[in-house]
Amino acid sequence: MPTTANKDYYALLGVKKTATPEEIRKAFRKAARKYHPDVNPGDKKAEERFKEISEANDVLSDEKKRKIYDQLGFYSDQIDPAQAEAYARQQAAGSGRAPVDFDGFDFSGFSGGAGAPSSSGPGSSTWGSFKDIFSGIFSGAHEAHKPHGPQPGTDLEYQATVDFWTAIRGGQARIQIDRQETCPTCHGMAQTGGPMTCPECGGTGQVTQMGGRMKFNLQCPRCNGTGRISSDCPTCHGEGVVNRTETVEFRIKAGTRDGQRIRLAGKGNAGVRGGAPGDLFLIVRTGTHPVFTRVGDDIHINVPVTVAEASLGAKVDVPTIDGRAQLKIPPGTQSGQKLRMRERGVENAQNSGQRGDEIVTVDVTVPHLQDERSREIMRELAKLNPGDPRAKLFEKM
Repeated sequence: MPTTANKDYYALLGVKKTATPEEIRKAFRKAARKYHPDVNPGDKKAEERFKEISEANDVLSDEKKRKIYDQLGFYSDQIDPAQAEAYARQQAAGSGRAPVDFDGFDFSGFSGGAGAPSSSGPGSSTWGSFKDIFSGIFSGAHEAHKPHGPQPGTDLEYQATVDFWTAIRGGQARIQIDRQETCPTCHGMAQTGGPMTCPECGGTGQVTQMGGRMKFNLQCPRCNGTGRISSDCPTCHGEGVVNRTETVEFRIKAGTRDGQRIRLAGKGNAGVRGGAPGDLFLIVRTGTHPVFTRVGDDIHINVPVTVAEASLGAKVDVPTIDGRAQLKIPPGTQSGQKLRMRERGVENAQNSGQRGDEIVTVDVTVPHLQDERSREIMRELAKLNPGDPRAKLFEKM
């Protein structure tokens, strides 16, 4: 990794400097899902943001790299923890007199003595700006090639809509996704052809950089000190993966609820150089029905009944998700009253054999009296039942 130019990695991930490795991991996964190029196609700002949080995670998730970053405020592969600690002690002491042992760095051309920084005070622009010189040198170097080891693929998350009956009874469903698959040309290795001499260092594995009057012998960032490089794959341009639209088939368990999360292992983005693929997470969205309303594992339905059925009681046929079933209407049932049909709801997806209930809301329908005989019977009924249903309202005033 090249030198980082004073980037606040903690701010990029939205965590405190005291964050635990687990908190850093969770923050990165959350940010990665938001800014991943697959979620924001064509959005250059999101792509740049994704690169920044990936860089921050690479440093902060590694104990040694994080220690160097915390001590210096930047990170480079060219600095080991001992050097970083020595420099941090030097800065904390507020003195620029004692030399720091940076192996491989040539200080002979620096004023103030061979191999030692200037003896001017801590306020001088020489030793006091040493960190800035470091940053300038490394940030001006070529961008290092991607890591040579296996790199795991990232996870993907999609919303999958299934119809009402599939969610209740279970079945197969499909969704179209955009994912990265292993490059067919380089088979995920990102490079093709045999190694050749690195043009940056001429095969020596080292390059020389000047920082003011200091000369630094550094590991070549292009070949990582090997002196040899391989050419990028022409198909994937050195990425090891190519973008592809794919139809994924998945199984829906009977009783799957709205918002339930399904994990399809290995169906995320492909890894590079033998790295494991990521996972695909599906957030299930269930469709609606014109008669039934689902709440958890319960089914809710409104059922109309006549005045006579509600007054005298009756057995009526009502729809359920299993077909017709009889419901007993108790005498004197009021409009809006709820009756429960046990275990007529949806099977629980986690506990086989358990079912919800069907909740029936009674809707008493008032008939339109078409003839005088019917109206006479209704008047007679009113005389036989003279109670005032609104009396209790006035009692509460």
